[in-house]
Amino acid sequence: MSDLRFVHLGFGEDAVEYREAWEEQRRVHAARFADEIPDTCLLLEHPPVYTAGRRTEDSERPLDGTPVVDVDRGGKITWHGPGQLVGYPILKLPRPVDVVAHVRRLEEALIDACAELGLETTRVEGRSGVWVLGDPVEDRPPVIPGLTLDFDPRLQDEEFDPRLSGPEYAPSNAGQRREDRKLAAIGIRVAKGVTMHGFALNCNPDNTWFDRIVPCGIRDAGVASLSNELGREVTVSEVLPVVEKHLRRVLESAEPLPRVVPESTGVR
Repeated sequence: MSDLRFVHLGFGEDAVEYREAWEEQRRVHAARFADEIPDTCLLLEHPPVYTAGRRTEDSERPLDGTPVVDVDRGGKITWHGPGQLVGYPILKLPRPVDVVAHVRRLEEALIDACAELGLETTRVEGRSGVWVLGDPVEDRPPVIPGLTLDFDPRLQDEEFDPRLSGPEYAPSNAGQRREDRKLAAIGIRVAKGVTMHGFALNCNPDNTWFDRIVPCGIRDAGVASLSNELGREVTVSEVLPVVEKHLRRVLESAEPLPRVVPESTGVR
């Protein structure tokens, strides 16, 4: 892969409104497709905003009608806001594009960045992003004293909605419940062989914003932040150079291959 260029769009008081950043993504995407610029990763913070990918269901949106920006990436609904490092790698890949391999490379870079910061993270089969694993179900404390795990509604009810079940079930409290919890979300789009959208890594956000939605459509896990997991304040400015280093290492050293297209086995 070619040399990777990083562009800082804005952080803190200069956080970039989502629609403004989305328009900048489109501009950079067009320039990359035309080979006018090298592979580019936009890095920034957003003011608070909910965004919904193409697979988002109505039941996963805020119950109070809070506005949501519908976007053209994959995945479901999530939140962006202060204390969260957002990255939009805009890369040209060989066609037909192997989307899964691209997501795995982003996960690898973020997992390695978290390790350098002192936190062990991992992948979860069938769920994109970077995760902190919880305890085995049988070892987790009951959410309500006296409630056995056999009666925990999250284990039996596919329509379980933590927003209707009290703060003890809220996604932001998953660490206290010792459940699996997502530290970084990934959602992408590929158009004309060039990637858009990307990742959001929780450094020190107010994770209660996630309690108004069903984050990423996942009802039996929650969300995490580097600060909560490490027990100290971990800012976006501290994380930024670490993430840049590992993105550069992983993406510049990668040799993306076209997705394998199975040959037709039709019988004549």
